[in-house]
Amino acid sequence: MKLSKLIAPLIFDGPDVEITNLSADSRTVSEGTLFAALPGTVLDGRDYIQSALDSGASAILSTPGLDLDVPYIASENPRLDYSKIASRLYAGQPKTLVAMTGTNGKSSTVEFLRQIWAHAGIKAACFGTLGVSYEGGYIPLSHTTPDAVVLHQTLAKLKEMGVTHVAMEASSHGLKQYRLDSVSVTASGFSNLTQDHFDYHPDVDDYFSSKVRLFTELTPTDAPVVINVNDEYGQKLAKICEDRGQRVIRAGWAGEDIRIDEVMPRSASQSIDLIVEGKRYKVELPLVGEFQILNAVAALGLARETGVDTDTAVEALTKLTGVAGRLEMAGRSKDGAPILVDFAHTEDGLDKLLRSVRPHTMGRMIIVFGCGGDRDPNKRPKMGAMAAKHADFAIVTDDNPRTEDAASIRKAVLQGCPDAEEIGDRASAIRFGINLLGPKDCLIIAGKGHEQGQIVGDKVIPFSDVEQVKIALTEMAA
Repeated sequence: MKLSKLIAPLIFDGPDVEITNLSADSRTVSEGTLFAALPGTVLDGRDYIQSALDSGASAILSTPGLDLDVPYIASENPRLDYSKIASRLYAGQPKTLVAMTGTNGKSSTVEFLRQIWAHAGIKAACFGTLGVSYEGGYIPLSHTTPDAVVLHQTLAKLKEMGVTHVAMEASSHGLKQYRLDSVSVTASGFSNLTQDHFDYHPDVDDYFSSKVRLFTELTPTDAPVVINVNDEYGQKLAKICEDRGQRVIRAGWAGEDIRIDEVMPRSASQSIDLIVEGKRYKVELPLVGEFQILNAVAALGLARETGVDTDTAVEALTKLTGVAGRLEMAGRSKDGAPILVDFAHTEDGLDKLLRSVRPHTMGRMIIVFGCGGDRDPNKRPKMGAMAAKHADFAIVTDDNPRTEDAASIRKAVLQGCPDAEEIGDRASAIRFGINLLGPKDCLIIAGKGHEQGQIVGDKVIPFSDVEQVKIALTEMAA
Protein backbone atom coordinates (compact mmCIF):
# COMPACT_ATOMS: atom_id res chain seq x y z
CA MET A 1 0.00 0.00 0.00
CA LYS A 2 1.29 3.46 -0.85
CA LEU A 3 2.42 5.47 2.16
CA SER A 4 0.09 8.37 1.31
CA LYS A 5 -2.97 6.10 1.35
CA LEU A 6 -1.85 4.21 4.44
CA ILE A 7 -1.39 7.26 6.65
CA ALA A 8 -4.02 9.68 5.26
CA PRO A 9 -4.84 12.35 6.34
CA LEU A 10 -1.34 12.60 7.84
CA ILE A 11 1.34 14.17 5.69
CA PHE A 12 4.99 13.27 5.24
CA ASP A 13 8.20 14.53 3.73
CA GLY A 14 9.75 12.55 0.87
CA PRO A 15 8.65 10.28 -1.99
CA ASP A 16 5.45 8.19 -1.84
CA VAL A 17 6.92 4.74 -1.22
CA GLU A 18 5.25 1.32 -1.10
CA ILE A 19 4.76 -0.01 2.46
CA THR A 20 4.37 -3.73 3.09
CA ASN A 21 5.22 -3.95 6.79
CA LEU A 22 4.88 -1.90 9.99
CA SER A 23 7.00 -2.37 13.09
CA ALA A 24 8.12 -0.64 16.28
CA ASP A 25 10.96 -3.16 16.71
CA SER A 26 14.07 -2.39 14.65
CA ARG A 27 15.05 -6.07 14.76
CA THR A 28 12.07 -7.02 12.56
CA VAL A 29 12.61 -4.31 9.95
CA SER A 30 13.15 -5.17 6.28
CA GLU A 31 12.73 -3.39 2.97
CA GLY A 32 9.23 -1.92 2.68
CA THR A 33 8.85 -1.40 6.43
CA LEU A 34 7.43 1.73 8.03
CA PHE A 35 9.41 1.89 11.27
CA ALA A 36 7.64 3.51 14.23
CA ALA A 37 10.29 5.11 16.45
CA LEU A 38 8.20 5.46 19.61
CA PRO A 39 9.41 7.10 22.83
CA GLY A 40 9.14 4.69 25.77
CA THR A 41 9.63 4.52 29.53
CA VAL A 42 12.52 2.04 29.28
CA LEU A 43 13.72 2.21 25.67
CA ASP A 44 13.41 5.05 23.17
CA GLY A 45 12.62 3.94 19.64
CA ARG A 46 14.30 7.02 18.25
CA ASP A 47 17.65 5.55 19.34
CA TYR A 48 17.09 2.70 16.88
CA ILE A 49 16.24 4.69 13.75
CA GLN A 50 19.67 4.22 12.19
CA SER A 51 19.51 0.47 12.88
CA ALA A 52 16.11 0.36 11.17
CA LEU A 53 17.44 2.32 8.19
CA ASP A 54 20.43 -0.03 7.92
CA SER A 55 17.95 -2.93 7.75
CA GLY A 56 16.07 -1.31 4.87
CA ALA A 57 13.29 0.72 6.50
CA SER A 58 11.42 2.64 3.77
CA ALA A 59 9.84 5.30 6.02
CA ILE A 60 9.88 6.53 9.62
CA LEU A 61 7.02 7.50 11.98
CA SER A 62 8.15 9.43 15.04
CA THR A 63 7.96 12.67 16.99
CA PRO A 64 8.57 16.02 15.27
CA GLY A 65 11.99 17.60 14.90
CA LEU A 66 14.02 14.81 13.29
CA ASP A 67 16.24 15.27 10.23
CA LEU A 68 15.91 12.18 8.04
CA ASP A 69 16.69 11.27 4.44
CA VAL A 70 13.72 8.89 4.04
CA PRO A 71 9.96 9.59 4.03
CA TYR A 72 9.16 10.82 7.54
CA ILE A 73 5.84 11.27 9.32
CA ALA A 74 6.21 13.77 12.17
CA SER A 75 3.44 13.04 14.68
CA GLU A 76 2.50 14.73 17.95
CA ASN A 77 1.07 11.37 19.09
CA PRO A 78 3.00 8.64 17.23
CA ARG A 79 1.60 5.81 19.36
CA LEU A 80 -1.96 6.70 18.40
CA ASP A 81 -1.06 7.04 14.73
CA TYR A 82 0.84 3.74 14.90
CA SER A 83 -2.39 2.01 16.01
CA LYS A 84 -4.42 3.66 13.25
CA ILE A 85 -1.90 2.66 10.60
CA ALA A 86 -1.76 -0.93 11.93
CA SER A 87 -5.56 -1.22 11.59
CA ARG A 88 -5.33 -0.24 7.91
CA LEU A 89 -2.32 -2.34 6.95
CA TYR A 90 -3.70 -5.42 8.72
CA ALA A 91 -7.40 -4.79 8.23
CA GLY A 92 -10.28 -6.93 9.48
CA GLN A 93 -11.66 -8.14 12.80
CA PRO A 94 -14.48 -10.41 13.99
CA LYS A 95 -17.90 -8.78 13.99
CA THR A 96 -18.32 -8.89 17.78
CA LEU A 97 -15.46 -7.73 20.00
CA VAL A 98 -15.65 -7.42 23.78
CA ALA A 99 -12.90 -5.67 25.74
CA MET A 100 -12.48 -6.41 29.46
CA THR A 101 -10.45 -4.25 31.85
CA GLY A 102 -9.78 -4.04 35.60
CA THR A 103 -6.97 -5.08 37.93
CA ASN A 104 -7.96 -8.69 38.58
CA GLY A 105 -10.15 -11.20 36.79
CA LYS A 106 -9.62 -10.18 33.16
CA SER A 107 -8.11 -13.47 31.97
CA SER A 108 -10.77 -15.66 33.59
CA THR A 109 -13.64 -13.44 32.45
CA VAL A 110 -12.67 -13.42 28.77
CA GLU A 111 -12.05 -17.19 28.82
CA PHE A 112 -15.40 -17.83 30.53
CA LEU A 113 -17.08 -15.61 27.95
CA ARG A 114 -15.46 -17.60 25.15
CA GLN A 115 -16.75 -20.82 26.72
CA ILE A 116 -20.30 -19.42 27.03
CA TRP A 117 -20.26 -18.32 23.39
CA ALA A 118 -18.98 -21.76 22.36
CA HIS A 119 -21.75 -23.44 24.39
CA ALA A 120 -24.24 -21.30 22.44
CA GLY A 121 -22.80 -22.57 19.15
CA ILE A 122 -20.81 -19.44 18.36
CA LYS A 123 -17.32 -19.65 16.85
CA ALA A 124 -15.36 -17.62 19.38
CA ALA A 125 -11.88 -16.80 20.65
CA CYS A 126 -10.28 -14.80 23.46
CA PHE A 127 -6.85 -13.41 24.12
CA GLY A 128 -4.72 -11.62 26.68
CA THR A 129 -2.27 -12.69 29.38
CA LEU A 130 -2.65 -16.37 28.49
CA GLY A 131 -2.33 -15.89 24.72
CA VAL A 132 -5.01 -16.51 22.09
CA SER A 133 -7.43 -19.31 22.89
CA TYR A 134 -9.98 -20.74 20.47
CA GLU A 135 -11.70 -24.07 20.04
CA GLY A 136 -8.98 -26.56 19.27
CA GLY A 137 -6.06 -24.15 19.33
CA TYR A 138 -3.78 -21.74 21.14
CA ILE A 139 -1.40 -18.96 20.01
CA PRO A 140 1.10 -17.50 22.52
CA LEU A 141 1.36 -13.72 23.06
CA SER A 142 3.98 -11.69 24.91
CA HIS A 143 1.74 -8.99 26.39
CA THR A 144 -1.70 -8.85 28.02
CA THR A 145 -2.72 -6.26 25.43
CA PRO A 146 -0.51 -6.94 22.40
CA ASP A 147 1.43 -4.37 20.39
CA ALA A 148 -0.93 -2.70 17.89
CA VAL A 149 0.55 -4.59 14.94
CA VAL A 150 0.28 -7.99 16.66
CA LEU A 151 -3.22 -7.06 17.84
CA HIS A 152 -4.53 -6.27 14.36
CA GLN A 153 -2.70 -9.20 12.75
CA THR A 154 -4.32 -11.47 15.34
CA LEU A 155 -7.81 -10.02 14.81
CA ALA A 156 -7.46 -10.30 11.03
CA LYS A 157 -6.30 -13.93 11.33
CA LEU A 158 -9.22 -14.83 13.62
CA LYS A 159 -11.66 -13.30 11.13
CA GLU A 160 -10.09 -15.35 8.31
CA MET A 161 -10.59 -18.46 10.49
CA GLY A 162 -14.31 -17.74 10.67
CA VAL A 163 -14.32 -16.48 14.28
CA THR A 164 -17.27 -14.12 14.76
CA HIS A 165 -16.93 -13.30 18.47
CA VAL A 166 -13.74 -12.39 20.31
CA ALA A 167 -13.10 -11.25 23.88
CA MET A 168 -9.85 -9.54 24.80
CA GLU A 169 -8.15 -8.17 27.88
CA ALA A 170 -7.51 -4.42 27.92
CA SER A 171 -4.59 -3.62 30.22
CA SER A 172 -3.93 -0.17 31.61
CA HIS A 173 -0.59 -0.14 29.76
CA GLY A 174 -2.32 -1.00 26.48
CA LEU A 175 -4.99 1.63 27.00
CA LYS A 176 -2.57 4.38 28.01
CA GLN A 177 -0.31 3.54 25.06
CA TYR A 178 -3.19 3.68 22.54
CA ARG A 179 -2.78 0.04 21.45
CA LEU A 180 -6.56 -0.49 21.23
CA ASP A 181 -7.53 2.83 19.69
CA SER A 182 -8.41 1.47 16.24
CA VAL A 183 -10.33 -1.59 17.44
CA SER A 184 -14.12 -1.57 16.98
CA VAL A 185 -15.51 -2.39 20.44
CA THR A 186 -18.98 -3.98 20.60
CA ALA A 187 -19.24 -4.18 24.40
CA SER A 188 -16.89 -3.69 27.33
CA GLY A 189 -16.55 -4.80 30.93
CA PHE A 190 -14.89 -3.76 34.19
CA SER A 191 -13.91 -6.07 37.07
CA ASN A 192 -12.33 -3.94 39.83
CA LEU A 193 -9.46 -1.60 40.57
CA THR A 194 -6.83 -2.13 43.25
CA GLN A 195 -3.15 -1.25 43.72
CA ASP A 196 -1.06 -2.57 40.85
CA HIS A 197 1.38 -1.32 38.20
CA PHE A 198 2.37 1.72 40.26
CA ASP A 199 5.84 1.29 38.78
CA TYR A 200 4.23 2.59 35.56
CA HIS A 201 1.33 4.73 36.74
CA PRO A 202 2.27 7.68 38.99
CA ASP A 203 -0.85 7.29 41.14
CA VAL A 204 -4.24 5.59 41.39
CA ASP A 205 -5.96 8.43 39.53
CA ASP A 206 -3.76 7.91 36.49
CA TYR A 207 -4.31 4.14 36.73
CA PHE A 208 -8.09 4.57 36.89
CA SER A 209 -8.09 7.17 34.10
CA SER A 210 -6.24 4.73 31.84
CA LYS A 211 -8.93 2.11 32.49
CA VAL A 212 -11.72 4.64 31.95
CA ARG A 213 -10.41 5.39 28.44
CA LEU A 214 -11.88 2.05 27.32
CA PHE A 215 -15.37 3.28 28.15
CA THR A 216 -15.23 7.00 27.41
CA GLU A 217 -13.06 6.99 24.28
CA LEU A 218 -13.06 3.50 22.75
CA THR A 219 -16.54 2.12 23.49
CA PRO A 220 -19.34 3.71 21.42
CA THR A 221 -22.11 5.42 23.37
CA ASP A 222 -24.64 2.90 21.98
CA ALA A 223 -22.58 -0.10 23.13
CA PRO A 224 -23.44 -1.85 26.44
CA VAL A 225 -21.03 -2.04 29.37
CA VAL A 226 -21.01 -4.61 32.19
CA ILE A 227 -19.52 -3.29 35.42
CA ASN A 228 -18.79 -5.02 38.71
CA VAL A 229 -20.08 -2.40 41.15
CA ASN A 230 -18.71 -4.00 44.32
CA ASP A 231 -16.02 -1.35 44.78
CA GLU A 232 -16.02 2.45 44.66
CA TYR A 233 -14.33 2.53 41.27
CA GLY A 234 -16.96 0.30 39.71
CA GLN A 235 -19.69 2.55 41.09
CA LYS A 236 -17.87 5.65 39.89
CA LEU A 237 -17.37 4.18 36.42
CA ALA A 238 -21.04 3.14 36.18
CA LYS A 239 -22.04 6.75 36.80
CA ILE A 240 -19.57 8.03 34.19
CA CYS A 241 -20.97 5.61 31.60
CA GLU A 242 -24.58 6.43 32.44
CA ASP A 243 -23.84 10.12 32.03
CA ARG A 244 -22.56 9.28 28.53
CA GLY A 245 -25.87 7.61 27.73
CA GLN A 246 -24.49 4.07 27.67
CA ARG A 247 -26.49 1.01 28.68
CA VAL A 248 -24.93 0.00 32.01
CA ILE A 249 -25.39 -3.51 33.40
CA ARG A 250 -24.47 -3.49 37.09
CA ALA A 251 -23.26 -6.90 38.27
CA GLY A 252 -21.90 -8.52 41.44
CA TRP A 253 -22.96 -8.72 45.06
CA ALA A 254 -24.26 -5.16 44.79
CA GLY A 255 -25.51 -5.60 41.23
CA GLU A 256 -28.95 -4.31 40.30
CA ASP A 257 -29.14 -6.16 36.96
CA ILE A 258 -27.20 -9.33 37.80
CA ARG A 259 -26.94 -9.95 41.52
CA ILE A 260 -25.20 -12.68 43.47
CA ASP A 261 -27.72 -13.44 46.20
CA GLU A 262 -26.35 -16.47 48.02
CA VAL A 263 -23.36 -18.83 47.80
CA MET A 264 -22.84 -22.27 49.33
CA PRO A 265 -19.23 -23.54 49.03
CA ARG A 266 -18.66 -27.22 48.31
CA SER A 267 -15.45 -29.21 48.13
CA ALA A 268 -14.81 -28.54 44.42
CA SER A 269 -17.70 -26.28 43.41
CA GLN A 270 -20.13 -23.61 44.60
CA SER A 271 -23.91 -23.49 44.62
CA ILE A 272 -25.01 -19.97 43.69
CA ASP A 273 -28.32 -18.15 43.70
CA LEU A 274 -28.28 -15.54 40.95
CA ILE A 275 -30.94 -12.95 40.24
CA VAL A 276 -30.83 -11.87 36.60
CA GLU A 277 -33.17 -9.04 35.63
CA GLY A 278 -35.49 -10.06 38.50
CA LYS A 279 -35.49 -13.81 37.74
CA ARG A 280 -33.83 -16.24 40.18
CA TYR A 281 -31.45 -18.94 38.93
CA LYS A 282 -29.73 -21.67 40.96
CA VAL A 283 -26.34 -22.48 39.50
CA GLU A 284 -23.80 -25.15 40.40
CA LEU A 285 -20.53 -23.49 39.40
CA PRO A 286 -17.76 -26.11 39.04
CA LEU A 287 -15.07 -23.72 40.29
CA VAL A 288 -13.61 -22.81 43.69
CA GLY A 289 -13.30 -19.23 44.91
CA GLU A 290 -15.63 -16.29 45.41
CA PHE A 291 -13.80 -14.19 42.83
CA GLN A 292 -14.47 -16.88 40.21
CA ILE A 293 -18.16 -16.21 40.78
CA LEU A 294 -17.59 -12.53 40.01
CA ASN A 295 -15.68 -13.44 36.85
CA ALA A 296 -18.41 -15.86 35.77
CA VAL A 297 -21.12 -13.28 36.44
CA ALA A 298 -19.29 -10.66 34.36
CA ALA A 299 -18.97 -13.18 31.51
CA LEU A 300 -22.69 -13.97 31.85
CA GLY A 301 -23.57 -10.30 31.52
CA LEU A 302 -21.35 -9.78 28.49
CA ALA A 303 -22.70 -12.93 26.83
CA ARG A 304 -26.27 -11.70 27.26
CA GLU A 305 -25.35 -8.35 25.73
CA THR A 306 -23.75 -10.02 22.71
CA GLY A 307 -26.59 -12.26 21.63
CA VAL A 308 -26.76 -15.27 24.00
CA ASP A 309 -30.12 -15.81 25.68
CA THR A 310 -30.09 -15.90 29.48
CA ASP A 311 -31.08 -19.54 29.95
CA THR A 312 -28.34 -20.75 27.59
CA ALA A 313 -25.75 -18.52 29.23
CA VAL A 314 -26.70 -19.66 32.74
CA GLU A 315 -26.56 -23.30 31.65
CA ALA A 316 -23.05 -22.68 30.30
CA LEU A 317 -21.93 -21.54 33.77
CA THR A 318 -22.46 -25.06 35.07
CA LYS A 319 -19.93 -26.37 32.53
CA LEU A 320 -17.14 -23.82 32.88
CA THR A 321 -13.57 -25.02 33.19
CA GLY A 322 -10.92 -22.99 34.97
CA VAL A 323 -8.09 -21.02 33.43
CA ALA A 324 -4.45 -22.11 33.69
CA GLY A 325 -2.82 -20.58 36.75
CA ARG A 326 -6.09 -19.31 38.21
CA LEU A 327 -6.86 -21.49 41.24
CA GLU A 328 -5.49 -24.36 39.20
CA MET A 329 -5.43 -27.73 40.94
CA ALA A 330 -1.76 -28.66 40.59
CA GLY A 331 -2.05 -31.87 42.61
CA ARG A 332 -2.86 -33.41 45.97
CA SER A 333 -0.61 -34.52 48.82
CA LYS A 334 -0.39 -38.17 49.83
CA ASP A 335 -3.21 -37.47 52.30
CA GLY A 336 -5.38 -35.82 49.64
CA ALA A 337 -4.80 -32.17 50.57
CA PRO A 338 -5.27 -29.91 47.54
CA ILE A 339 -2.38 -27.85 46.13
CA LEU A 340 -3.59 -24.81 44.22
CA VAL A 341 -1.64 -22.47 41.95
CA ASP A 342 -2.87 -18.92 41.36
CA PHE A 343 -1.67 -15.75 39.64
CA ALA A 344 -2.67 -13.41 42.51
CA HIS A 345 0.14 -10.86 42.78
CA THR A 346 -1.52 -7.83 44.36
CA GLU A 347 -2.83 -7.08 47.85
CA ASP A 348 -6.41 -7.26 46.64
CA GLY A 349 -5.76 -10.37 44.55
CA LEU A 350 -4.25 -12.14 47.56
CA ASP A 351 -7.13 -11.03 49.76
CA LYS A 352 -9.74 -12.38 47.35
CA LEU A 353 -7.79 -15.58 46.78
CA LEU A 354 -7.38 -16.46 50.45
CA ARG A 355 -10.92 -15.48 51.44
CA SER A 356 -12.24 -17.55 48.56
CA VAL A 357 -10.33 -20.70 49.46
CA ARG A 358 -11.05 -20.49 53.20
CA PRO A 359 -14.66 -21.82 53.02
CA HIS A 360 -13.39 -24.90 51.16
CA THR A 361 -10.65 -25.68 53.73
CA MET A 362 -11.39 -27.53 56.96
CA GLY A 363 -7.79 -27.55 58.22
CA ARG A 364 -4.89 -25.14 57.82
CA MET A 365 -4.49 -22.83 54.83
CA ILE A 366 -0.79 -22.56 53.94
CA ILE A 367 0.54 -20.09 51.38
CA VAL A 368 3.78 -19.81 49.41
CA PHE A 369 4.26 -16.40 47.79
CA GLY A 370 6.63 -13.54 47.04
CA CYS A 371 6.74 -10.22 45.18
CA GLY A 372 8.27 -9.28 41.85
CA GLY A 373 11.28 -7.01 41.50
CA ASP A 374 11.31 -3.74 39.53
CA ARG A 375 7.64 -3.32 40.38
CA ASP A 376 5.68 -1.28 42.91
CA PRO A 377 7.63 -1.78 46.18
CA ASN A 378 4.85 -0.33 48.35
CA LYS A 379 2.65 -3.37 47.92
CA ARG A 380 5.21 -5.80 49.37
CA PRO A 381 4.53 -5.34 53.11
CA LYS A 382 0.82 -5.00 52.30
CA MET A 383 0.82 -8.41 50.63
CA GLY A 384 2.73 -9.82 53.59
CA ALA A 385 0.12 -8.42 55.96
CA MET A 386 -2.67 -9.92 53.87
CA ALA A 387 -1.05 -13.35 54.05
CA ALA A 388 -0.62 -13.01 57.82
CA LYS A 389 -4.25 -11.98 58.19
CA HIS A 390 -5.86 -14.82 56.24
CA ALA A 391 -3.45 -17.77 56.08
CA ASP A 392 -2.58 -20.08 58.96
CA PHE A 393 1.04 -20.36 57.82
CA ALA A 394 2.98 -18.29 55.29
CA ILE A 395 6.18 -19.07 53.40
CA VAL A 396 7.84 -16.07 51.76
CA THR A 397 9.92 -16.90 48.71
CA ASP A 398 11.17 -15.36 45.47
CA ASP A 399 8.80 -14.43 42.66
CA ASN A 400 10.51 -12.74 39.68
CA PRO A 401 13.27 -10.70 41.35
CA ARG A 402 14.37 -9.26 38.00
CA THR A 403 17.22 -6.78 38.58
CA GLU A 404 16.56 -6.26 42.30
CA ASP A 405 18.21 -8.07 45.20
CA ALA A 406 15.87 -10.97 46.01
CA ALA A 407 16.69 -10.94 49.73
CA SER A 408 15.71 -7.25 49.96
CA ILE A 409 12.35 -7.98 48.34
CA ARG A 410 11.69 -10.81 50.80
CA LYS A 411 12.69 -8.57 53.70
CA ALA A 412 10.09 -5.99 52.61
CA VAL A 413 7.39 -8.66 52.38
CA LEU A 414 8.31 -10.02 55.81
CA GLN A 415 7.61 -6.61 57.35
CA GLY A 416 3.95 -7.49 56.89
CA CYS A 417 4.25 -11.11 58.05
CA PRO A 418 7.21 -11.34 60.47
CA ASP A 419 6.26 -14.85 61.62
CA ALA A 420 6.45 -16.31 58.13
CA GLU A 421 9.06 -18.85 57.05
CA GLU A 422 11.60 -17.39 54.62
CA ILE A 423 12.89 -19.71 51.88
CA GLY A 424 14.44 -17.89 48.93
CA ASP A 425 14.54 -20.79 46.46
CA ARG A 426 10.99 -21.11 45.12
CA ALA A 427 11.20 -24.83 44.35
CA SER A 428 12.41 -25.53 47.91
CA ALA A 429 9.64 -23.34 49.33
CA ILE A 430 7.04 -25.32 47.41
CA ARG A 431 8.44 -28.63 48.68
CA PHE A 432 8.51 -27.28 52.23
CA GLY A 433 4.85 -26.26 51.94
CA ILE A 434 3.81 -29.66 50.60
CA ASN A 435 5.62 -31.41 53.47
CA LEU A 436 3.58 -29.39 55.98
CA LEU A 437 0.23 -30.57 54.63
CA GLY A 438 -2.15 -32.59 56.75
CA PRO A 439 -5.19 -34.40 55.28
CA LYS A 440 -7.59 -31.45 55.77
CA ASP A 441 -5.12 -28.69 54.87
CA CYS A 442 -4.68 -26.74 51.66
CA LEU A 443 -1.54 -25.29 50.04
CA ILE A 444 -1.79 -22.18 47.86
CA ILE A 445 1.13 -21.12 45.67
CA ALA A 446 0.53 -17.54 44.58
CA GLY A 447 2.06 -14.95 42.30
CA LYS A 448 3.20 -16.66 39.10
CA GLY A 449 0.23 -18.76 38.07
CA HIS A 450 0.55 -19.83 34.43
CA GLU A 451 4.07 -18.42 33.97
CA GLN A 452 6.67 -20.81 32.60
CA GLY A 453 9.77 -18.91 33.66
CA GLN A 454 11.35 -17.02 36.56
CA ILE A 455 13.02 -13.70 35.72
CA VAL A 456 16.34 -13.34 37.51
CA GLY A 457 18.46 -10.40 36.38
CA ASP A 458 17.96 -10.13 32.64
CA LYS A 459 17.49 -13.87 32.16
CA VAL A 460 14.35 -16.02 32.13
CA ILE A 461 14.97 -19.35 33.83
CA PRO A 462 12.48 -22.13 32.98
CA PHE A 463 10.19 -22.50 35.97
CA SER A 464 6.58 -23.56 36.45
CA ASP A 465 4.82 -23.71 39.83
CA VAL A 466 2.54 -26.47 38.55
CA GLU A 467 5.48 -28.48 37.23
CA GLN A 468 7.41 -28.04 40.48
CA VAL A 469 4.42 -29.40 42.41
CA LYS A 470 4.29 -32.47 40.19
CA ILE A 471 8.05 -33.04 40.53
CA ALA A 472 7.88 -32.71 44.32
CA LEU A 473 4.91 -35.08 44.62
CA THR A 474 6.66 -37.65 42.43
CA GLU A 475 9.83 -37.48 44.50
CA MET A 476 7.90 -37.76 47.77
CA ALA A 477 6.02 -40.80 46.51
CA ALA A 478 9.21 -42.60 45.49
